[in-house]
Amino acid sequence: MSEEINVQESAAQEPVAADNAAETVTQDALENVVSLKKGDTVKGTIVKIEDNQAYVSLGYKYDGVIPLRELSNVNLENASDAVQIGQEVEAKVVSINDEKASLVLSKRQIDGAKAWDDLQSKFDNGEAFEITVADVVKGGLVADVGVRGFIPASMVARTFVEDFSDYKGRTLRVKVKEIDRENNKVILSAKEVLEAEYESQKQSVMESLQPGQVLEGTVQRLTPFGAFVDIGGVDGLVHVSEIAWNHVAHPADVVSEGQKVNVKVLSVDTSIGKIKLSIKAAQPGPWESVNGQFNTGDVVTGVVKRLVSFGAFVEIAPGVEGLVHISQIAHRHVATPHEVLKEGQEVQAKILDFNPAEKRVSLSIKETEEAPAQPERAPREPRGRREESNIPAPESMSFTLAEKFGDKLSKFK
Repeated sequence: MSEEINVQESAAQEPVAADNAAETVTQDALENVVSLKKGDTVKGTIVKIEDNQAYVSLGYKYDGVIPLRELSNVNLENASDAVQIGQEVEAKVVSINDEKASLVLSKRQIDGAKAWDDLQSKFDNGEAFEITVADVVKGGLVADVGVRGFIPASMVARTFVEDFSDYKGRTLRVKVKEIDRENNKVILSAKEVLEAEYESQKQSVMESLQPGQVLEGTVQRLTPFGAFVDIGGVDGLVHVSEIAWNHVAHPADVVSEGQKVNVKVLSVDTSIGKIKLSIKAAQPGPWESVNGQFNTGDVVTGVVKRLVSFGAFVEIAPGVEGLVHISQIAHRHVATPHEVLKEGQEVQAKILDFNPAEKRVSLSIKETEEAPAQPERAPREPRGRREESNIPAPESMSFTLAEKFGDKLSKFK
């Protein structure tokens, strides 16, 4: 009997215990909500993204809301650019209204408070870290690093970038270049990271290069004095004089950025980090190309390249120049080549001698022109014949003088 009574008593007590447990849970939840106040820090999970705001489950009787402006320290177009459903977040209570079931949170404020100490540590240690470009603005890029981080245009890449429109959403490795918590200013630099990586790569590549090697490279950028070509992660300079066998006024006349070219290594100086390359040296020379193309006696068309005191150098093929000696410029006497020719002038010339082995060509312009007709000379008169003259003979001259002055001279006798 006693056992039966105990079971009944126990069964009678179970609903009471269940009611007490439910009452405790409800009371705990109410206490949690009631104890929540503006400025508190809470943790929760993103359960919905709607109307450009994120809803956060905090375990309370209603969810908190993070407006778009409170999701990030940079301007966003969509809430999904900052958070995803299921993501755990930490936020600060901005406002609370139990009557309207309104709980406004700010993720931005918590992120910002944590970010300054972290950014200061990265700045002090020179640490590189990854960021995602949130926006492209005038003068550079913007990234959310807990606070608004700005990358000036000059600090984005190692080389000049004209258009940053495709940088939005990119992941970059950066360093903190400048930090000013008081003025809420953080300057980042991707260029500094790229430069350090480049120098490390450059040293390794330079140690493997040997003068005389022919490699394939990519033209990276052009300047008035030459072209920089990437040969395996490092750039070498092709001076404008080494781009082609013929004269090049500007590298852009021959090559373009992004073009694949073969280059020959001329020299490597690891002490100053310079690599000299040549495009023309990786190609057959002009004298090799024209061997068998010209013969003595041929009349060719060329361009006057240089004028010197003793003649003119005429290019008859790219990189192949021949000399027109001053005596071969014209049939008449020429005191200086400038009297007859000018640089850039197209002329016809006859090959007098062609010697590709010695890289020498002798040309003549006058041989392509007809010699002018010589003026006729007057016939010579036979010797001894005198031309008729009105001058009196010596004898008659003496007679006349004696006749004229005879009377006067007699007075002195």
